[in-house]
Amino acid sequence: MLIDKGFISCLILIPMQVNLRSFKQKVKLNAKQFRSFLTKTKNKNPKNLDHTVANLSTEVWAEVDCLSCANCCKSMSPTFTTKDIKRIATYLEMKPAEFKSTWLEYDKKDKDWVNVSKPCQFLNLSSNMCSIYEVRPADCAGFPHFTKKKFAEYIHVHKQNVEYCPATYKLVEKMKLAMQ
Repeated sequence: MLIDKGFISCLILIPMQVNLRSFKQKVKLNAKQFRSFLTKTKNKNPKNLDHTVANLSTEVWAEVDCLSCANCCKSMSPTFTTKDIKRIATYLEMKPAEFKSTWLEYDKKDKDWVNVSKPCQFLNLSSNMCSIYEVRPADCAGFPHFTKKKFAEYIHVHKQNVEYCPATYKLVEKMKLAMQ
């Protein structure tokens, strides 16, 4: 049996480099519509939503190369739990109090510890790699939180992330197609 190599190459997805300029233009055009779609999705709570998201998530990660983007690290801050602070401080051979006073600030409104600056101080801007990847905050490890909780319960986060994360944008784009 002969196999068409063109057909096989169509089945193999290679993660695409993210063009942040192009992504930001798409967000300007579609963010409001995507947020509205997510609100409707939350209100309807379609059957098998979590299963659909899990399947689409697999497709998204085969298509998006986070290291070509790192927009989350450039424009957002994770929250740092007490466990995160202790773990990272130990890794950096600091005391937790010293780590907090050097790198973090307390957000009184949300009652969270967050980065004092953006982009993240642990992001290498030339490689888009994290210098504390092995011990990064749980918030970073789980980002963009597609399967953190039931999808409908975390839609408020996805509505925000669609503007910062090409993977979230692509997931919502795929959801819109799948749920038509």
